[in-house]
Amino acid sequence: MTLPLMPKATAVWLVENTSLTFEQIADFCGMHTLEIQAIADGDVAMNIMGFNPITNGQLTQEEIKRCEQDQSASLQLMKNPEYERLLNKGNRYVSQAKRGDRPDGIAWIVKHHPEISDSQIVKLLRTTKSTITAIRERTHKNIHNIHPKNPVTLGLCSESDLNTAIATSVKHTVK
Repeated sequence: MTLPLMPKATAVWLVENTSLTFEQIADFCGMHTLEIQAIADGDVAMNIMGFNPITNGQLTQEEIKRCEQDQSASLQLMKNPEYERLLNKGNRYVSQAKRGDRPDGIAWIVKHHPEISDSQIVKLLRTTKSTITAIRERTHKNIHNIHPKNPVTLGLCSESDLNTAIATSVKHTVK
C-alpha cells in the first residue's frame, strides 16, 4: 500500500481536524494505533506541523466524511500522477560506493541499447558525456575493470526510466 506524503505530519492533521478513529488514521498513515493515540495525547509529534492531505491532493473532503460516518471504512489515497512520478523517480543521490558501478551501467547500455543517445544516458545515469564517450571508444582510464552490468540491478536507475529511454530512442530512430 502506498503511504501518504509525510505520514506523521498527515496523521497530526487528521487527529486535529477530523473525527476519524485512531485505527483509520493509523491504517492510512502506515503507523501503529498507539502512536496515533500518543499524537492525540500530545506525547509525540508536539513540534510537527500538521500537513493537510486535502490541499495536497491525497484525500478529498468526501472521502474523510465517508470514513467519519462509517468507522469500519478505511481511507483511500487518491491517485496523484505527480506524486506517483516522484515515487518512481527514485533516489537522485548516488552513494560513493555505487559511483564506481556507473561505468558498468554505461557499458551495459552502450552494448545492449546503442540506439540510446548520449544525452539520454547522461540524464538516466547522471553522468557526463565525456565518460560515455571514453567508454564507447574504450579509452576510459579504468576500461579493463569495466564489465557491462544492468544499471537497474546496480540501483542507478529505475526499470521504468530505462524503458522510457529505450522507447523514446526507438521513436526517434524510426522517424
